[in-house]
Amino acid sequence: MVRRAPSGGIRGNTQNQPVPDDARKPHRRTQALLREFRGFLLRGNLVDLAVGVVVGVAFGALINSVVKGLITPLIAAIFGQHDFSTLSFTINGSRFSYGDVINALITFVSAAVAVFFFVVKPYNVLMARWKVEPPSDDTMRLCPECLSPIPKAARRCSHCTTEVGVVA
Repeated sequence: MVRRAPSGGIRGNTQNQPVPDDARKPHRRTQALLREFRGFLLRGNLVDLAVGVVVGVAFGALINSVVKGLITPLIAAIFGQHDFSTLSFTINGSRFSYGDVINALITFVSAAVAVFFFVVKPYNVLMARWKVEPPSDDTMRLCPECLSPIPKAARRCSHCTTEVGVVA
């Protein structure tokens, strides 16, 4: 179907030429797609995730620096080997670099220790302080059939419609 453009035209169409329906649909779809994409980007958990990734990358760089600058030299002072990445062995022409694995293991353990003591432990202490026990509700009981909470004075469960006796 072809529609006539109103006098004055659509988007610069000043010659009152027919404008096919298909010419308008991609623009509307694009606008709807952009609106949906903007809603996706502005969702709270996506922003939180992006911040977490950026902080995680920075934290990983910090841990790598601490391992290379402090921990590895301490291990070198004790065991005499400063750079583990050169440690390897060869079997049938295949080189196994177990020193890189040792470096990665030291980095991982250091990161896990740092996260535990500087993030998890303080968070658990804070949550334990703020933990509020819910008040006990002695006006409710559980339905014997579906285990849904119902008032003690109820004669029938509102969830499964089972008849229940009144509790005094």
